[in-house]
Amino acid sequence: MKKKSKSTASMLPLANHEKDLLDRIKRTTQEYNLNNVTRTKAYLDFYLRHPEVKWAFLGHMVSRNGGWNMTDLKGEFLPRLMAKKERNLFFNFLERGNWLIFQDVYPQFLLYEEGLRQGRPLFHLCTSINVSTFMETIWNEFWRSKDTYLLAIALVINEQSYLEKRVVRNPHYQKDVLNKFEFMLQDWLSFNHILFPNGARNMVGQTLHQFESLRERILLGKRLYSILFENQEVYRDVFKWARTHPHTGSRKDYWPHVFNNVNEGTPGFPYQLRLKACQLRAGARKIYSPTVENAWKNVNQPEAEQGDWFDDWRVVEYLTENGESLDGEIKHEYCKTLERLELATLAKKAITF
Repeated sequence: MKKKSKSTASMLPLANHEKDLLDRIKRTTQEYNLNNVTRTKAYLDFYLRHPEVKWAFLGHMVSRNGGWNMTDLKGEFLPRLMAKKERNLFFNFLERGNWLIFQDVYPQFLLYEEGLRQGRPLFHLCTSINVSTFMETIWNEFWRSKDTYLLAIALVINEQSYLEKRVVRNPHYQKDVLNKFEFMLQDWLSFNHILFPNGARNMVGQTLHQFESLRERILLGKRLYSILFENQEVYRDVFKWARTHPHTGSRKDYWPHVFNNVNEGTPGFPYQLRLKACQLRAGARKIYSPTVENAWKNVNQPEAEQGDWFDDWRVVEYLTENGESLDGEIKHEYCKTLERLELATLAKKAITF
C-alpha cells in the first residue's frame, strides 16, 4: 500500500471473457441501483449468500437509515419546517451518496462472488471497475486470511473516503446543503442518528456529531460494526428483525405503533401534540412516514467521478481493533429528537437559512 502499486495483471489487456464478466457486473449493479429500497435489499440478499462479508449487513442497516432520512423530508414534520427547495436539495444529497456507495461496493461483491464460483481470486480486475487500489489489496488479503473484521473495516474506510471528495467536499453540496443544514444536522433532525431496530419496540445505534469529518465518519462505522457484531444477542435480534421486516423507507417499518405510511391527518389543520415519551397520546393520529417509492421518483444519476481516493497509506491505522465495548443505547436520545421536532412543528417555527 505504501508503494500504491497495482498488480501486473491489472495492467494487461482484458481477455474477452473478462470483458463479458465486467459487463455483466455493471448491468447487475445498475439493475439494483434504482433507488434506496432496491439497494438496501441487494445488500441483505448478498449477505444471506455470503455472511463472511459482514459489511454487507452493516451496509444494509445503514442504508435503511438513509431511506428513513429520505422519507422524513416528505413526512409529518419536515414539510412544515423546511421549504420544498431545501427538502429537494437534501434528498439529492442523500440519494447521490447512497447511489455512489452502491455503485462502488456492489461490483466488488459480485467480483468476489464470481471468484468463489471459479475457485480463484479475480481482484486484478478491480482497477477495471474503478475500485481503489486500497480495496484491491484488502480483497486479496481477505481471500488468503479470511479476516472478516479486516474486510469490513476496510470497506468502511473505503466507502467514506470514496464519498469525501465526491459528496462531502463537493463545492455544490458544500454550498447548497452542508453549509445550510449543519445546524439542523446537529441539533434538530434525526439525520445524525443511526438506528438498528432489534424488536419489541427497541433499538440500538449511534449518533454522529461531526458529519463533515472523515475521521469521525470512519470511527462511527467502526462503532456501528462493534454494536452490530460483537454482542451475539444484539446481532441475532437485529438480524431477525431485518429478515422479517422488508425495507420500505417508512419509519412504520420499526415503530408501527407511532408511524403510519398513510397520512391520517387532515390537510390545512394545525398540528396537534401527539407524542409523550415516544408513545402516542390517547386518541392521537399516527405520525405520517411515507415509503421511499411513494415519496420520491427514481433519479438518473450522472456517472461517478473518476479517480482513486487512496493517496495516504496511514489510513491502515483505522484497521486496528479498538477493543471498546458499546451497548449502543440510543432510544432515549432518539425520543428526545422526535420531541424537539414535534414541538418545533407545533410552534410552526420554520427553520430558516
